[in-house]
Amino acid sequence: MKKNLSLILMILIAVLMLTGCTAGNNTQTNENDEPNAAGQATTAPTAVTEPDENTSSYPMEITDSRGNVTLLDKEPKKVISLSPNITEIIYALDRGDRLVGRTAFCDYPQEAGNVTVVGDFIEWNFETILSLEPDVVFASSLNTEENERKLKELGIQIIFLTQDESFESTYETIGMIARVLNAEETSETIIRNMQQTVTEVKKAVEGLDKPTVYYVVGYGEYGDYTATGETFIASMLDIAGGSNIAADITGWVYSLEKLMEKDPYMIICSEDAKRAFQETNGYKELTAVKEGRIYTHDENILQRQGPRLAEGLKMLAETIHPDSF
Repeated sequence: MKKNLSLILMILIAVLMLTGCTAGNNTQTNENDEPNAAGQATTAPTAVTEPDENTSSYPMEITDSRGNVTLLDKEPKKVISLSPNITEIIYALDRGDRLVGRTAFCDYPQEAGNVTVVGDFIEWNFETILSLEPDVVFASSLNTEENERKLKELGIQIIFLTQDESFESTYETIGMIARVLNAEETSETIIRNMQQTVTEVKKAVEGLDKPTVYYVVGYGEYGDYTATGETFIASMLDIAGGSNIAADITGWVYSLEKLMEKDPYMIICSEDAKRAFQETNGYKELTAVKEGRIYTHDENILQRQGPRLAEGLKMLAETIHPDSF
């Protein structure tokens, strides 16, 4: 349950940071809007995310997702990542040797475990960060503006990377990190491969009936949480050929009563959630649970907006429509 609580906290923080609201169930997207499809940007990409050349040049001005301008005199050789998806991107760009600091939640790839921990999403060890002498720190919407402000006051270069609720924003994040770290050619290959996977998935499920699906984010005594209609996970379920039973609401929050009323054809969740659903009153009465249509996947692949997200999309599609792959 601790893992689920950490995940719920991470998601609620992200929602608050993205919306600028004071309630966790407020979102940027109107609940009547349809989920974003992969490859369709919800906002105009910033000029720095799609460079004209394959190599970066320094000095360089970077306008981050908050609109802040950072001047990089030279190519960064020591960087800190304050979000798991950013850490994954750095390694995918073959720049893992430059990572000197990470959060306790940055656990992929395996070699990231050898990097110094500088805190989590909310609490940072500023003394440790300073001792690492980073050229730049990558922060995300999972972090707090107060901590970012403190870093700036300490003279640390910080670049903020948003995590919009869209598949497209993943490409933009990869592109911006690549520009900063002079790895644009590699990023173009990563993005092209991701887009190809998305296209393959769309073709494989095109025209097929969409079974109803429930995606478990949180469960139990602390409440039920799922990928509601405005989330990028909801758009992935739609692209993968599923009908998300929570597509008509926003805010991540659900309820067991509503879940039992909808009684979805299949459930997608973590290993811990599967055991709980099979053993707990209410959950175990769901038709999908009784008939064995409850499927587990690596949550990190599906919930981190990084290079593995297209792989996660294909996993979902293979689960929902196994005969099509």
